[in-house]
Amino acid sequence: MNKAQLVETVRKTLGNSSSRAESERAVSAVIEGIKTGLRKEKSVQLVGFGTFRVAERAARMGINPKTRQKIKIKKSRTVKFSVAKNLKSKL
Repeated sequence: MNKAQLVETVRKTLGNSSSRAESERAVSAVIEGIKTGLRKEKSVQLVGFGTFRVAERAARMGINPKTRQKIKIKKSRTVKFSVAKNLKSKL
C-alpha cells in the first residue's frame, strides 16, 4: 500500500462527509507527528500498532563491491519499527 492508497482508505473510513483533501491532510499530519516525535523524544509508541524508535549505527569498515576496496562507513542514525504483539498475531 502506498500513500495514495492509504489516503483513500482513510477517506472511506471517515465516510462520505470527508473529502480526499481532508484525508490527505490527516495522513500527512500523522506522518509529521511521528517525525516530530522521533526528533524530540527518540521514540513514538502507537498502542496496538507498534513503536518507532531512533537507533544508532556504529562506524564500521565496509567493502566497495565494485572495486573491492575497504572503505570507512561513518556512524549514522536510522529508524527501527517494532510491531505490537496483537497486530503481529493478526498477520
